[in-house]
Amino acid sequence: MDGGILEPSLYTVKAMAILDNDGNRMLAKYYDDQFPTPKEQKQFEKNLFSKTHRANSEIIMFEGLTCVYKSNVDLFFYVVGSSQENELILASVLNALYDAVNQILRKNVEKRALFENLDAVYLAVDEICDGGIILDADSTSIVQKVAIRSDDIPLGEQTVAQQISKKLEVLQSAKEQIKWSLLK
Repeated sequence: MDGGILEPSLYTVKAMAILDNDGNRMLAKYYDDQFPTPKEQKQFEKNLFSKTHRANSEIIMFEGLTCVYKSNVDLFFYVVGSSQENELILASVLNALYDAVNQILRKNVEKRALFENLDAVYLAVDEICDGGIILDADSTSIVQKVAIRSDDIPLGEQTVAQQISKKLEVLQSAKEQIKWSLLK
């Protein structure tokens, strides 16, 4: 078949990136060898940013790739796929990434907050896509999978429900220990 339909593939995403408002890399994951060296990756990111930072659209064909992107305050979110890739699928990955980051950063999507929570954001990227294969596009389940344990959250930032839940766990554990000590 010359110029016909390509074989379907699970390898949908070629790259995911978050850049700051100067085009500097905050986070990037490449899933194929189209840009094998960090130098080539950074050059691609620089060119992509210069092409998109003033545009109002959400999709661009760039260097033979389909790129969907979104910006907020001082961050730009990108998802890159092949030129034959379905834009709606890439857009759903982009929305999952953005919404997950939004929830992780507690609706404070900006550079400083991203740096403070970079570990959780990296985990979210890994939960969304592995090796170019989309694993999850539901931001709520992504955030639940990478959720910070409530033990790590300072007491002042915990909700009343989290505090009550923790106390109930302690009481349940104490009850089990007393029960086993009486049975011995």
